[in-house]
Amino acid sequence: MGFGCEILYHEVEPGLDPLGRDNLLIFANGPLTGSGAPCSGRTEVTNISPLTGAIGTGNTGGMWGTFLKRAGFDLLLIRGKAEKPSYLWIDDYRVELREASHIWGKDTQVTTDILSQELKGSQTSKLSVLTIGPAGEHLVRYACLLNDYHHVAARGGAGAVMGSKRLKAIAVRGTGTIKIARPEEFQKAVEETRKRLILSSKKMSKRPAAIKQYQKRGCFHIKTFRQGSCLPGWMT
Repeated sequence: MGFGCEILYHEVEPGLDPLGRDNLLIFANGPLTGSGAPCSGRTEVTNISPLTGAIGTGNTGGMWGTFLKRAGFDLLLIRGKAEKPSYLWIDDYRVELREASHIWGKDTQVTTDILSQELKGSQTSKLSVLTIGPAGEHLVRYACLLNDYHHVAARGGAGAVMGSKRLKAIAVRGTGTIKIARPEEFQKAVEETRKRLILSSKKMSKRPAAIKQYQKRGCFHIKTFRQGSCLPGWMT
């Protein structure tokens, strides 16, 4: 998120059209993405939100960010607008913009199926597809983007921004390795973190009183942040 916000702050003008060609679509990995550290397989998607006109960020998991890292990229920045529907194919260090009329109009599941089969070739290594569906193509201002069938960057309207650039999908295959400076120390830290996470989750499962306090104080995120509390009887 820090990478994305920094780039937007310096490279876009206030008041720009979020669905215009000058908006940026930024995919940024964290320093631990793909390293095996717990909870680190995340990618942040940042843009000027078409819904609010302010900075919008969404976060997605799955393998897409890890493959991007293994392909040699910490950050991917999309600017401008394609002349016709296109998708981006990143195959390790090779990057190619390809024509996408055969998948334009299709939903995310079908698009992922088609590109996975189309790009597989003779390679045995896996690839990951991040794509928009018809909502993004039609510039629905809260449209999401989806990768690996189930992982969604659901905030900020990035799907609409991607659709405004006529970018249907970004497929990635990364076969490189992510080197750790001090692997033995790192592995010890990973194991310790896992133990602490497991212990914390067990404690939280025994603390319904804390959840009730969230309800009482209105701290939940209900109906897209429009409400802070659930309906009475929600825990029964």
